[in-house]
Amino acid sequence: MENIYQYPRATQWLFYSICAYFIMNGAQVWETVLMVPAWTAAPPASLIFFQKPYGLDFKVFWIITHGIHELIFITALVFNWNVKKRRNLILLILAGHIAVRAWTLMYFAPAIIEFQALPCTNTVDVFLQQKAAHWRNLNYIRVAIFFVLNLLLIPGLKIKEQNNA
Repeated sequence: MENIYQYPRATQWLFYSICAYFIMNGAQVWETVLMVPAWTAAPPASLIFFQKPYGLDFKVFWIITHGIHELIFITALVFNWNVKKRRNLILLILAGHIAVRAWTLMYFAPAIIEFQALPCTNTVDVFLQQKAAHWRNLNYIRVAIFFVLNLLLIPGLKIKEQNNA
């Protein structure tokens, strides 16, 4: 006789959302630890990472990654809508996530596009180096916030689905 417990859809989708967030967190940490220090080290010389024809451009990757994660996140919210405590937790974290995404779209994306457009030279521009260091330091904060938001979702898995509407 099999003794297999099937988790409710609400719990499954919350779990999928947390997993998708961890995958995104992993990509953020990888980029932040390996790529960001390299290109921010000594611009414009270090901006060679962005130069064509083989330059790095993670724009499409991040659009797809965030898109998939956010679709799963919204689906988790839909499935957990009738679980009041989970709904409130997910909505609160979604608000934080949207705020950080807005910050990304208003500051980080335009700034990196500006860096990518600069010509690479064999010199180091102190002003550009300071600007890149500022971007890098704020990025550390941004990545940490995304990670914390995901960790805050985990206790939601313990919230029971019954009698919460």
